[in-house]
Amino acid sequence: MNTQTNVDALALRLRESERTRATIAPLRDDTRFAELSNPADAEQLAYAVQQANVAARVAAGERIVGRKIGLTSPAVQRQLGVDQPDFGALFASMAYGDDQPIPLNELIQPKVEAEIALVLEHDLLHERHTYADLIRATAYAVAAIEVVDSRIEGWNIRFVDTVADNASSARFVLGSRPVLLRDIDLAACAMTLSKDAEVLSRGNGAACLGNPLNAAAWLADRMVRLGTPLRAGDVLMTGALGPMVAVTQPGTFSAQIDGLGSVRATFSASSKQSQALH
Repeated sequence: MNTQTNVDALALRLRESERTRATIAPLRDDTRFAELSNPADAEQLAYAVQQANVAARVAAGERIVGRKIGLTSPAVQRQLGVDQPDFGALFASMAYGDDQPIPLNELIQPKVEAEIALVLEHDLLHERHTYADLIRATAYAVAAIEVVDSRIEGWNIRFVDTVADNASSARFVLGSRPVLLRDIDLAACAMTLSKDAEVLSRGNGAACLGNPLNAAAWLADRMVRLGTPLRAGDVLMTGALGPMVAVTQPGTFSAQIDGLGSVRATFSASSKQSQALH
């Protein structure tokens, strides 16, 4: 049963893991999840845990600035035994600028992935959104890098683990070259993710559910059903364009996306270098 006591206890485990930067065992092995035989009930509990921690952050003064979409790769969906993406909340405290130092000592086991971010100019309020709705509502697209980080030991995750863990979100970096959707082919644009001139990941827009707008439409519809529609100004991280790459030491990762230019995620050893900027 998804009692508030269960939700609060699971949410606290994740908050403590993030606070102490110590990983925890998979949530799916917790008796609160293990006793649920219906996948729909487990999904409901996982999102309730996510929402509890989102509410806690908002109560502590944090600001939601958008949403991220995860599990947009069919291969990853098959690995986790699901047939749909998931989503999490983005907070202003997660946002970093191009090449602005991101302290590694504030993360646990981070990885990076290159994405296309959409920034909305209009609310998305329909029960079912079309491409026309999304194109009209989008102010611009930018190249982006998402820093994902799991509170679950060794990234040993399944669907409920990552959903409860705010879709394994941590930080995000937006590029500074806004591009109108009419000036880019979202499905065909090629992506490379590099470090020290070595290409570590390749992909394209089609790797994100065939087109990043498919992911955006899924999210827009889902958020309306939940009563929290996407609003003007929201940032939408639409999903990875290629395999994610582990971050093990300080350095700079650069994502190049055709038509959108480049964006850099730079990791520093500690927070001292970034306190004045962030």
